Amino acid sequence: MHKKTSLLLLSLMIGGVSFGQQKKDKAIFKEYKPGYYQKSILKDIRNVDAKISKEDNEKLFFMDQSKMKLPNKVNLYTTEWANPSLSQGNTGSCWCFSTTSMYESEVKRLTGKEVKLSEMYTVYNEFIEKARGYVQSRGTTIFEQGSEANAVTRSFKKNGIVPAEAYTGLKDGRKFHTHAKMYKEMKNYLRSVKANNAWDEEAVISTIKAIMNHYIGVPPTSFKVDGKEYTPMSYMKEYCQLNPDDYVEVLSYKQEPYWQQVEYKVPDNWWHSKEYYNLPLDTYMKVLKDAIRKGYTMSIGGDVSEAGFLRTTNVALIPSFDIPSKYINEDARQFRFSNETTTDDHGMHLMGYYTDKQGKDWYLIKDSSSGSRNNDETAAEFGFYFFSKDYIKLKMMGFTVHKDALKKYMKKFN
Repeated sequence: MHKKTSLLLLSLMIGGVSFGQQKKDKAIFKEYKPGYYQKSILKDIRNVDAKISKEDNEKLFFMDQSKMKLPNKVNLYTTEWANPSLSQGNTGSCWCFSTTSMYESEVKRLTGKEVKLSEMYTVYNEFIEKARGYVQSRGTTIFEQGSEANAVTRSFKKNGIVPAEAYTGLKDGRKFHTHAKMYKEMKNYLRSVKANNAWDEEAVISTIKAIMNHYIGVPPTSFKVDGKEYTPMSYMKEYCQLNPDDYVEVLSYKQEPYWQQVEYKVPDNWWHSKEYYNLPLDTYMKVLKDAIRKGYTMSIGGDVSEAGFLRTTNVALIPSFDIPSKYINEDARQFRFSNETTTDDHGMHLMGYYTDKQGKDWYLIKDSSSGSRNNDETAAEFGFYFFSKDYIKLKMMGFTVHKDALKKYMKKFN
């Protein structure tokens, strides 16, 4: 039995026995209907009508939110500036879309300028680093599409930034990104490198670049903005006025010591970064709450495959049949991470907040995945989720934010 299924059954068995008078949430089996991914992204990729598989019609277990009054309107939220939500298409690049969006908000906060930065420039450079790591580790590091938010920061520091109009990564009239064929070709090539013990780093990097150049184009080394010539590095420093060293990774998990910088032990942290500031859960939630109220947005990541996370309402809740609110603590959080019912699924951009009439905090989440796009494309809610505080507390493992948001706590770290 899958671990996530077994945890759910355990929760159902004990949910109504000893948890007091909290209202009991209900669940339903709901048929999954083809949405934005099938109707828009796949149609663009295939350039034909998207075909719907039998699996698209299966019934899934969800929390019943149909009779709930939910704060799923953008105009309820106090927000910081961000560009409109942009689809990541058929790629595994949420880590880049979410963190790039955060940096765009940071440029606005720091300079007043509204910029649109290229995600694909960073994705291109991250694949190069993954290939380099693969060679240097003799094929033991992971070469996948996913990564972490601080990979964006690391890439900015090494490679700079380019505006989106200078490098779109879209060819042949495509509207949506698709990296399936490109990734498969790179993966197969690296397998042959390993099989033949052909660990020539320069040759490998050159071949990986050639594959990407074919599918998503050659990145620029210079470009003009407002009539002035920039390199990626001068554009970052002079025009955007961003310093990658000003951004930190905040984590909360019990398996590593609190008040230390630790490694986030997930596959997408393929280079084993130990830069994460590990905070006790209550402090973690306070930093997050205070940061957004002081004008700092953040790239946030964690688990989005839960019964209380509905793509029909775009609301993420923790139902009582999982765990009642008052029992959500660092042990419940670590329990789910340790048994892999909380996984490092997805990165998003937290850019707003709202407190309801009961005093409960909610957060506005800008998203690049197709799941947030199953509503009206002309609506303000298109491309957004609405996360309860409890959902973040239990399921969102970490976030990237300007270091000033953590300033008062830095002295506690070794």
